[in-house]
Amino acid sequence: MDELRFPDGFLWGLATSAYQIEGAAREDGRGESVWDRYCRTPGRVAGGATGDVACDHYHRVDSDVGLLAELGVGSYRFSVSWTRILPTGTGAPNGRGLDFYDRLVDRLLERDIAPTVTLNHWDLPQALQDAGGWTARATVDRFDEYAAAVFARLGDRVPRWITHNEPWCIAVLGYWRGVHAPGVAGDLPAALAAAHHLHLSHGRAVRTYREQGHPGAIGITLSLAPHSACSGSDADGEAVRLSDGYFNRWFLDPVLRGRYPDDMVRHFSGLAGPLDFIRPGDAAAADAGIDFLGVNYYQPRVVRAAPGQYLGWEVLDEGSGGPRTAMGWEIAPGGLTDLLVRLARDHPGTPLFVTENGVALEDRLSDDGAVHDPVRVAFLRDHFVAAHRAIAAGADLRGYFVWSFMDNFEWALGYRPRFGVVYVDYGTLRRIPKDSARFVREVFTRNAVRPDGDDSA
Repeated sequence: MDELRFPDGFLWGLATSAYQIEGAAREDGRGESVWDRYCRTPGRVAGGATGDVACDHYHRVDSDVGLLAELGVGSYRFSVSWTRILPTGTGAPNGRGLDFYDRLVDRLLERDIAPTVTLNHWDLPQALQDAGGWTARATVDRFDEYAAAVFARLGDRVPRWITHNEPWCIAVLGYWRGVHAPGVAGDLPAALAAAHHLHLSHGRAVRTYREQGHPGAIGITLSLAPHSACSGSDADGEAVRLSDGYFNRWFLDPVLRGRYPDDMVRHFSGLAGPLDFIRPGDAAAADAGIDFLGVNYYQPRVVRAAPGQYLGWEVLDEGSGGPRTAMGWEIAPGGLTDLLVRLARDHPGTPLFVTENGVALEDRLSDDGAVHDPVRVAFLRDHFVAAHRAIAAGADLRGYFVWSFMDNFEWALGYRPRFGVVYVDYGTLRRIPKDSARFVREVFTRNAVRPDGDDSA
């Protein structure tokens, strides 16, 4: 087959986050984050791993940017560590923390790599968590202070900003399921309050960015997934509607429509009681008119009715029975097409970026000193083709960021899963580009992918 070309100006990039790669946890005035505390709670993280050193990106930024340039990256998506800027969540900004990101941005621009900056990739200052975290309305004000400080320092050079990465993970995994920091389990009212305050703080930060008069674009990144029922029964169809509301619409609608979905307000009110943390005018305040929506896609959700369970449905681990990643996630590139087309239909006029998509494997160095990862190459090729199909079907997709640039600390799973196109030898911290790194370089450089698998230069 002929290669599939992407639109002129399509933005190709790689992505990371601060806590997962930076290390230098106690240097230059950095404060404690919820993930620092969570990692030190026995039994929370596989192997007792922490992000104290991670990939040591903080001390290797120059060589890492050089490697990004070698891979033909058009944009690098990274996050700012909130606790490097405001170590206790409030007060005067820490100049040394801002200096690090100043330098990173300048190094990227020197290599013609456009920075895409995420403000909050889960590392809330622990001092704010001690005061209620995202369940406290005051955290909205603290996030705005933090955003204002970062915008003021970097806003003249950063063309693209993301307020929050995956509010669903922060709220649901952090306050309902308890498997991410801060590790609160079983508190649905807290999870819903946290989600609401994340929405409010997003809207506030977007307005602050525009009031400061910066020339770039600003949006938010959501973890989203297409849903299907395990059967054609009415009960399973209802389960799809509710699960989609819980995972997708509760986070899409406030930032894109200025309201919460009525069916989910009724459902959650029946489970959690009055949603009295939502005040008059709040939902509209969350919709500040974003310039783009970031989409993180990893797998679809197959659900069925579960009347005996608290939420009323359950996600099936077996899904469609297709191939799986090292984390047990289903590999389903067609789900990306379905998701992007659905977003284009439901929210017309909203530019889209895939801000994360990648695959966890248990990569190893081969005897030849290389890392051969044909499964990742095939995964990325198939998902790039899926994205191209979505564009052909009318989705306004402007760019695609592969997760991730390098292997890194993978939250509660520690260092076993490897997502990177660059291998990190955690003993020496040496970076070794995998076969997938060479593959993405060819795609990025040509702005095209060959569906037949022949991606040689």
